[in-house]
Amino acid sequence: MATTADYGLGEFTFPRGWFMVATSEEVTNTPIGVRYFGEELVLYRGHSGRVFLIEAFCPHMGTHLAKNSTSYVVRDKEHVEGDNIRCPYHGWRFGPDGRCNEIPYSPSPPPKAACLKSWKVVERAGVVWTWYDAENGEPDYDLPAFEAFDAPYWVNWKIDCLGTLNSHPQEVVDNMTDKGHLEPVHGSVDMVSFENEFDGVVCRQILAAGHKTLAGSGAEPMTNDTWYTGPGILQSVMIGEYPSHMLIAHTPVDDGSVKVWYGLMVKVKNEKPTGADIALAKQYEVAGVDAFAQDFEIWGNKRPCINPMMVKGDGPFDKLRIWYKQFYNPRARAGEFQTRVNGKYTTRGTATAPWDAVA
Repeated sequence: MATTADYGLGEFTFPRGWFMVATSEEVTNTPIGVRYFGEELVLYRGHSGRVFLIEAFCPHMGTHLAKNSTSYVVRDKEHVEGDNIRCPYHGWRFGPDGRCNEIPYSPSPPPKAACLKSWKVVERAGVVWTWYDAENGEPDYDLPAFEAFDAPYWVNWKIDCLGTLNSHPQEVVDNMTDKGHLEPVHGSVDMVSFENEFDGVVCRQILAAGHKTLAGSGAEPMTNDTWYTGPGILQSVMIGEYPSHMLIAHTPVDDGSVKVWYGLMVKVKNEKPTGADIALAKQYEVAGVDAFAQDFEIWGNKRPCINPMMVKGDGPFDKLRIWYKQFYNPRARAGEFQTRVNGKYTTRGTATAPWDAVA
């Protein structure tokens, strides 16, 4: 397992950006422990309905705020009180801003140091997202809107957690420029075109090709428009009789491992999807998971690729890795990396960009 330093990405261990931490349905008034960015954290939903993400350990004596089922704080349902959370050990109460606002057995005001780190959280499209920044700055780009979610004619995605992958996210992001794997892994024969575009925090792949896993053998080439917004949110739109909108989210757990989720929305013929429409969308989702599992198996069993051995016919791995560095370095340097790669790149060896067209 390689680390960020091994790839030479920058001075920060984890990338700056918006990341998935849970599905909406997972987060309730019962706090849960999660681990991301090398830290133990706690997720809970306050009685207002809002979701909060805070560091896990009480500053008083180091108690994990979520991992308890026997304390009377938990048994008497005082664990979450309004939008506050109580420590199950001594009952210290912390507000959603992370500050201790009550010590039930002490007449003294809570010490100023009795404070937990709290994280910026947004709940959107059935997902809980958080902003990570080693510099503790406000978001410097917007969380995607996911406009198709809850829209007429669309069957919403049901997010599947695919588990933790013991691979650095660099290996996952490399897929965006990896033209060469499409035929042997996914059966993408008769490739019409393969293009990449970098524009600020967005990295895009536009592919027109067959796909045995998704479309079956002998099917017409399909067109996929796939893009990252920042380092951890991938969306892909596939054009066809039933257009689909895919989400793949991955979030660093530790330096060199990521947790991965998959979801798929499908546009159907009825403004309000029927049971048959939902069943159809499920079939599309299963095929999509199968296709992604082909990549997942490769990543889980390869050694780290610190320096790709690029040949003609490979996509622009070098440009992608420069683009990716912007998230591992101070935001003041982001423009430096963007300027080096912004633009469109066509990979040769396709019907629209054949080798004999190269001078």
